[in-house]
Amino acid sequence: MAVNTSQEYDNVIAVCKSLFLKKTKDYGTAWRILRAASITDQIFIKAQRIRTLEEKKISKVGEDITSEYIGIVNYCVIAMLQLELSESDPNEMDVQVVESLFDKRVTETKDLMFAKNHDYGEAWRDMRISSLTDLILMKILRVKQIEDNLGQTVASEGVKANYQDMLNYAVFALIKLGVK
Repeated sequence: MAVNTSQEYDNVIAVCKSLFLKKTKDYGTAWRILRAASITDQIFIKAQRIRTLEEKKISKVGEDITSEYIGIVNYCVIAMLQLELSESDPNEMDVQVVESLFDKRVTETKDLMFAKNHDYGEAWRDMRISSLTDLILMKILRVKQIEDNLGQTVASEGVKANYQDMLNYAVFALIKLGVK
């Protein structure tokens, strides 16, 4: 079976973006009020819930692993947007502006994925989804440490690169889960 990672990636992003834009129409850009640490914690909550569902195999609130991974993708985009936007930017933004910003961050992140995919030979395809969950949790802990260090790193990539990696891991999981 031939795989087309670019098309699979785009299909998953289309699902995530559709939900993101629908929620933007419903709620506006209320996420603009969130501080970086709060966004990181939201991603942590979603990844931890996935891990719990993977281990317990039972959901008591009805949302499944797929919806949580979609949430991780969208919160990673929000995190990258918040890093880019300043307090002087408006809290409420037009849906078309948000869509353009979303597309820009995702395109940049997809380009990073292809560069890494070239070097790693699409190793993610042979990984367990639970390993992708664990990698996301590890990246969250790294971001939390960088945030606690007021953004200072000695030998590591910054928070944006970690959000990009988390977004890509979540997309990989969604591809493996059959999201189209």
